[in-house]
Amino acid sequence: MTDYERIEKAILFLQQNFKEQPNLDEVAKQVHVSPFHFQRLFKEWAGVSPKKFLQFISVEYAKGLLNQDLSLADVSYETGLSGTSRLHDLFIGIEGMTPGEFKNGGNSLQIHYSFAETAFGDIIIASTQKGICHLAFVKEDKAAIENIQHAFPNAVLIQKTDLVQQDALRFFAGDWGDLKKIKLHLKGTPFQLKVWQSLLRIPFGNISTYGTIANDIQHPQASRAVGTAIGNNPVAFLIPCHRVIKSSGIIGDYHWGGARKTAILGWEAAKTSAAS
Repeated sequence: MTDYERIEKAILFLQQNFKEQPNLDEVAKQVHVSPFHFQRLFKEWAGVSPKKFLQFISVEYAKGLLNQDLSLADVSYETGLSGTSRLHDLFIGIEGMTPGEFKNGGNSLQIHYSFAETAFGDIIIASTQKGICHLAFVKEDKAAIENIQHAFPNAVLIQKTDLVQQDALRFFAGDWGDLKKIKLHLKGTPFQLKVWQSLLRIPFGNISTYGTIANDIQHPQASRAVGTAIGNNPVAFLIPCHRVIKSSGIIGDYHWGGARKTAILGWEAAKTSAAS
C-alpha cells in the first residue's frame, strides 16, 4: 500500500465512521502503520492532523443537523459526541462561535457599525461585545452593510461608533503601540486563525512573504492556502494582510486594490523612517 493509498483509506474510514469518533490508534490500525507514523504521514498529505480532520467532518455534520432545528443535546448525540459541552468546544474551535450562535445565525448578537474616513479611503468598521468583527474599505455604503449581514444574517445591526471602534481607528493615524490590546471577534477555521495571528506578528513598517507565513505557522508547503486565508481576512488593516508580498518582491494582490496596498506600505515605511 502506497502512502497515498493509506491516506485515501484513512480519510474514507473517518468519513464513514466519524459518529464513533475513532481515536488515532484505531485509524492507524486501518492502514497498518504505527500511530506516530500515521500522525506524521496524514498531516503531510492532508495539511491537518487526523483529529482536526475528524473535527471538521463532525462540525459540518452537526451544522446540517442544527439547520434542521434539532436540540443541541440531540445534535451532540447524533454526531457521536459525549455531550453538549464537547459540541460547544468543537464549534468554538472550528467556527469561532457557539452552536447556539450558529443555529440562530447571530440572532442574539448585536453588532455596532460605523463609517469613517481614512488616509487610504472610506471604511466600514463593525464590533460586537467581544471586539472588532469586520473592517473593510468601501465604495458604496449599502453593499458594505450587506457584507456584514451576509456574515451574520440574523444579527441586529446598529449604526453606532463605540469605544472599541474608536480605539481601533487610532491606528490609522500610525499609533501602533497598543495594537495587541485591540480585541478581535474572529470567525474562521483553525488554519485561518493561525495565518491571521501570524500577520499580527509582522512589525509595523515591515513586510513578509507567503512562504514566510507558511513557515511561521508550521505548514511550509501551504503557501497557496496561506494566500487564500489572507484573502479572507475579515479585518482589513488591523490584521495587516497588506504587509505580505510575493517572494520575488512583487507587491502582489490585495482585496482592496494593489494601489492601496502600495500606498499603505509606503506610508508605514515613511512613518518608520521618521521615527528612527
